[in-house]
Amino acid sequence: MRNAKQWVIAALAAIAGFALVNFGNIASSIVVMVLAAVFVLVLTTPVLYPRSLSDDASRNQATEKSVPLIYWRPGCIFCSRLRVALLLRGKKAVWASIRQDPAAAARVRSVNDGNETVPTVFAGSEHRTNPDPSWVLAQFV
Repeated sequence: MRNAKQWVIAALAAIAGFALVNFGNIASSIVVMVLAAVFVLVLTTPVLYPRSLSDDASRNQATEKSVPLIYWRPGCIFCSRLRVALLLRGKKAVWASIRQDPAAAARVRSVNDGNETVPTVFAGSEHRTNPDPSWVLAQFV
């Protein structure tokens, strides 16, 4: 999370510099930087993700709906990448936050050598850590 914040600050500084050079005034640079900051905030907060349920409820719901169960963490760049890549199909998947439920974090650790590496996706009897979005899309029935 700490590393992600440093990248966000660096990206915002780069965008501000780009805007200043291309638009030539500080007001335009500030507007571009604010828009970029809002975009980054939306990507790194739970706004894009459906409400997270408990691990048991998430497993049951994913099984009932025959959709992938995706474990994620707020601020995770790879989770955001997967969510954006799935577009509207991503809302159909079941998303479980490992920050809100210790049982979800324990399940992720159980398949990732004790690490809380996310996104970890369970589809049927398979699981993948930080999978290719095309694999996740193929899991929707």
